[in-house]
Amino acid sequence: MAHQQRSQGRLSPSGDTEDIEKNTEDIARLLAPRLAHFAGVARTEHVTRAAQEMQVPQSTLSRAMVRLEQDLGVDLFARHGRTVSLTPAGRTFLASVERALAEIERAAEEVRADADPATGKVAFGFLHTMGAETVPGLIHAFRADHPRVRFSLVQNYGEAMLERLRAGELDLCLTSPVPDAPDLVARRLDEQKLRLVVPADHRLADRRRVRLAEAAEEVFVTLEPGYGLRRITDALCREAGFKPRVAFEGEETETLRGLVAAGLGVALLPPPPVPRPGVAELTVTAPRAVREIGVAWLEGHPDTPPVAAFKKFLLSRRGRLLP
Repeated sequence: MAHQQRSQGRLSPSGDTEDIEKNTEDIARLLAPRLAHFAGVARTEHVTRAAQEMQVPQSTLSRAMVRLEQDLGVDLFARHGRTVSLTPAGRTFLASVERALAEIERAAEEVRADADPATGKVAFGFLHTMGAETVPGLIHAFRADHPRVRFSLVQNYGEAMLERLRAGELDLCLTSPVPDAPDLVARRLDEQKLRLVVPADHRLADRRRVRLAEAAEEVFVTLEPGYGLRRITDALCREAGFKPRVAFEGEETETLRGLVAAGLGVALLPPPPVPRPGVAELTVTAPRAVREIGVAWLEGHPDTPPVAAFKKFLLSRRGRLLP
């Protein structure tokens, strides 16, 4: 059955894509406030009863339905005195409206649940090197007082996490170096010593301490450019008076440690979660080889209660963040 058309329909056909998109946006803005009212009238098939249930004046509801039909250019209701019934067009429209309203309700419940102080969610990013011990220990300690708070965990390198922070995909992230940007707030939490990792049969392997300058002629394996640890490595070598000769670049520190064990170079790395066979890890006495670890969040971004609680917890761990 063909839908009855109203001559005063506001949407005009156009072959121009931009015009079509603009018309779609315009009609969505026009219809959105009236969808729940339409569903209420359609459910009760009675304007007065629907107005009472939704606690809006009957005259307001009647005008809204007339305006809705005018905006669509289609009759949605057949009027029968005080009652109404859906036209075929109205039934088609109702099915989509109910799905849309259900999706909005689901989304509202989800965001309310994520913000719940007791059971909400924290989107937390951290460096790969923090994943084996540091972050599990932090979350375990935090959940002693907040046992039902949920976490969405993201491991990545620093710049990628800051991008996701700016995009609103993360609430907080642990990163290094500590960022200095006008749109971010960052707080230093701890520092981590870096070691010169050499193969077990290397000429320096029997040493406990070494000056970084003693590795000036070595081949290095490093993280790729853009990683915070790579920038720190380059800066420390520069301070020691040389530019490292890089043979291999990777994305994960334990892979680099494996390359060192295979005799493919040396590396400046944080301590491993468990000792790795095939390598010797030497304390660097000069220059001071450390990396700062900090927490960052978006400036001016409002915190939900669980995010605020976890942020406060992280800041309380200054100087004792690392195991």
